[in-house]
Amino acid sequence: MAQVQRMSRLMVKTLRDDPADAETLSHKLLVRAGYVRRNSAGIWTWLPLGKKVLDNISRVVREEMDAIGAQEVLLPALLPKEPYEASARWEEYGDLLFRLKDRKGGEYLLGPTHEEIFTLVVKDQVASYKDLPVMLYQIQTKYRDEARPRSGVLRGREFQMKDSYSFDTTDEGLAESYALHRAAYQKIFARLGLDYRIVSAVSGAMGGSASEEFLAPAAAGEDTFVDCPSCDYAANTEAVTFALKPVDGSGVGPVEELDTPDTPTIETLAQHLGVPASATLKNLLVKVDGEIVAVGVPGNREVDLGKLGEHLAPAVVELVTAEDFEGRGDLVRGYVGPQGLEKVRYIADPRVAPGTAWITGANKVNTHAKNVVAGRDFEVDDHLDVVVVEEGDPCPKCGTGLKLDRAIEIGHIFQLGRKYADTFQLDVLGQQGKPVRVTMGSYGIGVSRAVAALAEQSADEQGLCWPKEIAPADVHVVAAGKALQTELALDVSEKLGAAGVRVLVDDRAGVSPGVKFTDAELIGVPKILVAGRRSAEGVLELKDRRTGEREELTVDEAIARLAAE
Repeated sequence: MAQVQRMSRLMVKTLRDDPADAETLSHKLLVRAGYVRRNSAGIWTWLPLGKKVLDNISRVVREEMDAIGAQEVLLPALLPKEPYEASARWEEYGDLLFRLKDRKGGEYLLGPTHEEIFTLVVKDQVASYKDLPVMLYQIQTKYRDEARPRSGVLRGREFQMKDSYSFDTTDEGLAESYALHRAAYQKIFARLGLDYRIVSAVSGAMGGSASEEFLAPAAAGEDTFVDCPSCDYAANTEAVTFALKPVDGSGVGPVEELDTPDTPTIETLAQHLGVPASATLKNLLVKVDGEIVAVGVPGNREVDLGKLGEHLAPAVVELVTAEDFEGRGDLVRGYVGPQGLEKVRYIADPRVAPGTAWITGANKVNTHAKNVVAGRDFEVDDHLDVVVVEEGDPCPKCGTGLKLDRAIEIGHIFQLGRKYADTFQLDVLGQQGKPVRVTMGSYGIGVSRAVAALAEQSADEQGLCWPKEIAPADVHVVAAGKALQTELALDVSEKLGAAGVRVLVDDRAGVSPGVKFTDAELIGVPKILVAGRRSAEGVLELKDRRTGEREELTVDEAIARLAAE
């Protein structure tokens, strides 16, 4: 017996107009269709219909996690400071953490992610290699103090997430656990009906080595990723690399200074000399944990500060200010060149390869230099891919021009390695009778974010259009008329419920058929069954919400059709 929900009793209030503060399609439709309501910036109430969708996604996630042998637990959201202080993430997370004190002055946080706590749980519970491998997961509310929460439930301060963790004694075991999660994620997102891409990624504050993101292409996406039209390469833009290709610079003449008055920018310099910006070398000064570092990229490219930050994590990267130039004769604002820097670490993009020649600053006001050769006139301390990726950049795998697209991150998997095991000395007794350091994986799925991603991908001009697996009901029965139609709608709804079909029936009195039809389209249940003009004959109209196809069926035919789907 499946549930029959009567709209005359259901707490659902649909809206005709978009919320004034809504920017994305999912934000507009989830509010208008009565799935969520805003409490304050980044904090949302899940109303009955929305809670059903959220629970259905959680059910799919649980089923697939259980299928690979993962065990569900529930850890606290209110966490002590000390474990996060030990891992350095108390500081690294900065303003993203919700921090609070109890009445005795003890410091706590609301958990943004739980690597530290899961590590301590396993340290307490597991003593021998015989107890491993083990995979644990939870579906829980997480908290991050986003500076600009927006896009409805896509970026909130409070959100539902599935996070799981694997614990193995060998790197080969970690690779197996990672592969199990990767395959489970593919099954989860396929069952949810999401269009997604698996892309190479960077680990960021999570730490670790191998890392992949699951991205749902959508115009509202905050992530930009690249896709190769000729091969299977796909990556987050922060993970795209460019091969270092040294060239022969032996034929380049000596460095020559040029008089370049009032040319402190690449644009003014290129115009003054009549050369393309790509012939110049741009040198951006930043501070890394307070120390000045120069970053060199071709003049026609921009430095991706996010990418730079990922490369240098956990160090803090920030731009220099005017005060940083004071007392530094080797740093001439607007005319910096790598060939004259003193005690400054120089990072360059791989495009600034050994043997390449550049026009760059001469470290003198109104002066630049040409024929400045990498490896001859200056040394690069580190080659790091730090430019903003552009459409048409060569694919690292096959060389074809890459395509850029927007997407919503719905999942992320990491091979963490021993970062947290080292921090908390997570050892077990190995086969040889000696302690063995455990290696870990971390795997996340944004459960509440998946609701928004599905809404973005599946909605049409009329409203939401849920896949059957996660919809709040299997069929939306509409009583389009007077008492006879309502009686038939309720009767067929009860029979459908008895046949195991989840039903939402619009039996509201005093509501016009037009409003009921509009609400049915807006709410987005996969099938709409209408008790209308032929109700006296026992004939109903069945409509497919996605395709719009309609057909007339008797009550028995409708029940048999819907029960079989």
